[in-house]
Amino acid sequence: MNSTSSGGTGAVTTPRRGGRWQARMGGTLASLVLVGMLGLVPAAHADNLDDQAAALRQQADDAASALEFVDAGIAKSASDLVMYQGQLPGAQAALADAQNRVGAATELVNSLAARIGLAQQSKDKITAQIALEAKKSAETKSMIGQLAAQSYKAGGLPPNLALILGVGNSGDLADSIDLAGQAMRSQNAALERLTTEKATNQNAQARLVAVEAEIKDLKTQADAALVAEQAARDQAAAKKAAVDKLISDSAAINAKLEAQKPQIQAKIKVVQQQQDNVAAKIAERQRQEIEAARKAAEAEAARQAELARQKAAEQGNNNFVPQPYVPPAPGNPSAFGLAHPFAGNIPITSGFGWRQTPPGTIDFNGTGGYMHTGVDFGATCGTPVYAAAAGTVVIAGWTNGGGGNTVQITHGVIQGNALMTIYYHNSSVQVAAGQQVSRGQLIAYSGSTGNSTGCHAHFETWLNGSPVDPMTLL
Repeated sequence: MNSTSSGGTGAVTTPRRGGRWQARMGGTLASLVLVGMLGLVPAAHADNLDDQAAALRQQADDAASALEFVDAGIAKSASDLVMYQGQLPGAQAALADAQNRVGAATELVNSLAARIGLAQQSKDKITAQIALEAKKSAETKSMIGQLAAQSYKAGGLPPNLALILGVGNSGDLADSIDLAGQAMRSQNAALERLTTEKATNQNAQARLVAVEAEIKDLKTQADAALVAEQAARDQAAAKKAAVDKLISDSAAINAKLEAQKPQIQAKIKVVQQQQDNVAAKIAERQRQEIEAARKAAEAEAARQAELARQKAAEQGNNNFVPQPYVPPAPGNPSAFGLAHPFAGNIPITSGFGWRQTPPGTIDFNGTGGYMHTGVDFGATCGTPVYAAAAGTVVIAGWTNGGGGNTVQITHGVIQGNALMTIYYHNSSVQVAAGQQVSRGQLIAYSGSTGNSTGCHAHFETWLNGSPVDPMTLL
């Protein structure tokens, strides 16, 4: 059943209970969903989200159908309440998931910030090391220059060349050579140290480039992480608002329905009596039709028996005794040849049968459910409605009790069975009471009149005083 389902109740002038409201219908009009008393509707166990949504929609429509013929506004409130409560667990789960994503995003932002800090510290250390090595290199270069000058002044020329040139005496030359040797050794050591310092500096420069690239990449990641964190926070805020709204709306509807509870109970009693009266009228009409058909058949059998007796007497057989009339057993109702009331392939939104009251629903009659006495078709407003079989229009027009514009057709008695078809919530009616109609004749246009929550067509078949599943006859 969808939001346009009728819930199986009928118009005041159209029987809906077969005269046995309590036994057959239980709480058809007596199921009211109240948040404070029902708690959460269990999440539908379905294979996917579409199935879950469809199952929840069905629960909501079942709740609405239980009160639709009492009051469309109350029925919609009951439907909304079930829907909100059914959506709440999923919304809360989505909120928790969004909050987890916020936590993960925040953790990533903090982690990247820490890594940027460490990388910056490493950069500072490398920069300081480069500056220190540069200073050392400068000092070494200065020292090498000084050593070179001193070496030159102390006799940097080779000893044999000094002797050949006759530079000084042998003692002065020895001292000069010794000092020059010391200077050269210091200079060579300084040169080696300078080479090491240069290599160290080049390595530090390479490390600095790598660290700067890492910092740049980390900052890019951090910027993206901050954007993701904000998006996660915004989504979590939206999810939180949705949860709060579901709770708020549910509480508001609950308060509204609680306040209306006495009036709803009073309406249920009135409609119950109306439906009992209408069901009794249908049962009585069909009883009379069956009885009239039986008497007609019995009279015809008596006439045929009398003809047979007269014929036997004419033939000199005065002892002929005709067989007593024995009514035949009822035949197959399919003999009525019911056709579909719509030309197109209109989907069924709610079938015939018992509807269990949704979990937590208040059932004022204490039966735990209700009987959907017809089939709801998801026909859009203005869809042509056709007579399912030939017959006589009993009711054509507005009826009290929530059925709106109604057409009721009796199809007489065939093979001992009396049949009536009923069409509810029509936007307009194209026939009049007492009119003879043929199978497939246009009788109405579907709509949402009466206590209906949306465009649809509610179709019923009554057989021998009781509602039966139309789909077994079509």
